[in-house]
Amino acid sequence: MEAADSTRSFLRDVKRIVIKVGTAVVTQADGRLALGRLGSLCEQIHELNTDGYEVILVTSGAVGVGRQRLRYRKLVHSSFADLQKPQVELDGKACAAVGQNGLMALYDTLFSQLDTTSAQLLVTDNDFRDPDFRRQLNETVKSMLSLKVVPIFNENDAISTRKAPYEDASGIFWDNDSLAALLALELKADLLVLLSDVDGLYSGPPSDPQSELIHTYVKERHEGLITFGDKSRVGRGGMTAKVKAAVYAAYAGIPVVITSGFSYGNILKVLSGQRIGTLFHRDAHKWAPLGELGVREMAMAARDSSRRLQAMSSHDRSNILLSVADALEANEKLITAENEADIAEALRAGYEKALVSRLALKPGKVSSLANSIRVLANMEEPVGRVLKRMELSEGFILEKLSSPLGVLLIIFESRPDALVQIASLAIRSGNGLLLKGGKEARRSNAILHKIITSAIPKSVGEGLIGLVTSREEIPELLKLDDVIDLVIPRGSNKLVSQIKASTKIPVLGHADGICHVYVDKSANMDMAKQIVVDAKTDYPAACNAMETLLVHKDLVQTGGLNELIVELQTKGYADNLIMHENYMSGHSLNFSAHTDCIVTEDDEVAGIFLRQVDSAAVFHNASTRFSDGFRFGLGAEVGISTSRIHARGPVGVEGLLTTRWLARGKGQVVNGDKGIVYTHKEMSREA
Repeated sequence: MEAADSTRSFLRDVKRIVIKVGTAVVTQADGRLALGRLGSLCEQIHELNTDGYEVILVTSGAVGVGRQRLRYRKLVHSSFADLQKPQVELDGKACAAVGQNGLMALYDTLFSQLDTTSAQLLVTDNDFRDPDFRRQLNETVKSMLSLKVVPIFNENDAISTRKAPYEDASGIFWDNDSLAALLALELKADLLVLLSDVDGLYSGPPSDPQSELIHTYVKERHEGLITFGDKSRVGRGGMTAKVKAAVYAAYAGIPVVITSGFSYGNILKVLSGQRIGTLFHRDAHKWAPLGELGVREMAMAARDSSRRLQAMSSHDRSNILLSVADALEANEKLITAENEADIAEALRAGYEKALVSRLALKPGKVSSLANSIRVLANMEEPVGRVLKRMELSEGFILEKLSSPLGVLLIIFESRPDALVQIASLAIRSGNGLLLKGGKEARRSNAILHKIITSAIPKSVGEGLIGLVTSREEIPELLKLDDVIDLVIPRGSNKLVSQIKASTKIPVLGHADGICHVYVDKSANMDMAKQIVVDAKTDYPAACNAMETLLVHKDLVQTGGLNELIVELQTKGYADNLIMHENYMSGHSLNFSAHTDCIVTEDDEVAGIFLRQVDSAAVFHNASTRFSDGFRFGLGAEVGISTSRIHARGPVGVEGLLTTRWLARGKGQVVNGDKGIVYTHKEMSREA
């Protein structure tokens, strides 16, 4: 059995329950009564009654049952000639009158078998306008409940002044969902349960495999994010009506659960505190922090927040970054404490030295991150920049503008400073962001995320940057190709390869971070030793650190290779050297496409190397460690890409942008290009 949900502790105080069962639950697809489901419903109500609960039932289904019966009677009494004529739809009010009789007869039979007494109460919208009626209603229901009688409510459609059942949505209540919510308030219920033909409220149509069940509805976050499917096949409103009624009741103080009436025992499971269906509660926002939202909801929240961010002025977006930088420095002690706790736990768990090194935020790192964010804030506005302006024809101007990609999913391992860089780049580029860090940096990531999102204005929303906390959610995130626009994995070769193989979303990253330094025979050996040592030892865990040292064969004879080995050994990095001869076959210069360097004094050799080595970054007489977004003047980076499509090398703000076209005309039409003269004249990018 599923464990009880701590957010449903309020159920301990529940005594009076209103249960509403919809037409889709009461009847089968052909309109006949669903005897099995009704039997289960009555058994659960009987058990609750026996356990001391006061149960009030609101039922739909009368019109559907009556229509099925009257269609049969009409068929029996029709001649063959009558059946050839166009069939007129049956009167809904007549259907309601006939169906109500049959529906209540069945309830009476089922409850009698369980030694439980039920009573029928038919009401109309106009009844509730009368204070005397409402007072009498309370007294009557109170009396019945004291005698263990189950009141069964339904709208009296047969004599209602509405135009027709299922058509008129005006009045104090407009369907049985809103009637149930009204009765829950009027009769001071402790809980409202709305039974549906699906398991609860989904983020999209339940038939859509990408839709996810929402366990706790948070109005501030879910309103506007949910895409409803079709209305009920037989009832008046379907899920849209249920959500409207649930929100109304919940925010008036009555907790509501929408759950399936098709599954046996769901009402009892709700009362036992199990996490089934969708809970509506006015305190729900206190129970469901952003990290507990479904991944689709989180992604959609990031998308919506990014659109609000894009609508802001450049000055306001820069100010957000400045606020983030200030907040990081103001909370440096707290960040350090959480980071030290992560390191201590990693050491106890026996993590490798390289991972622990990547995990640590060394002294001065927070200030360095804050300063890099300020550099980013003061950069030229990247969004909406006119990249090209052209006159297509007289009075018809076309512009190519820089534009955010949309929603980014960044999956990274170990390094909590990556979270800060990525978040700041997302804000600067106007993108929404979902982050999944390694579990070893759990505390560091959580505090950094909290500090950064607290600096984001409410007009944008903290949903701009979502922090995914569970590894199990990654496969679900990778399915969201309709919401997430780009995945950037930062980490091991294995991680990047797995991500690329698991999603249809475009992936920007590198599967291998094998950087080479080639020392030519004409190299200045003092320079070569400095570059080789720096490339290997400055930060060995970085992806731009040297993995492979290549030397010209002549250096073996001249002793140059030995000099390099001795230099590395003094730094503790050459004890386990693996030596290869003829590393390159023939004239092939194919490396891992990350970052490669040549050390040489021969400009001709350097030119050949720079032209023919097809890597994202190729250097002459400089350490591979310079292959970095901050060192390239990008402000920060989200990663290094070895892809040949879109961004390549260190990916800063520009790598997180795409382009779009804007055209301003004066009524131009194509019309077979008959009346238009194309000029295609390049114009100044300044308006």
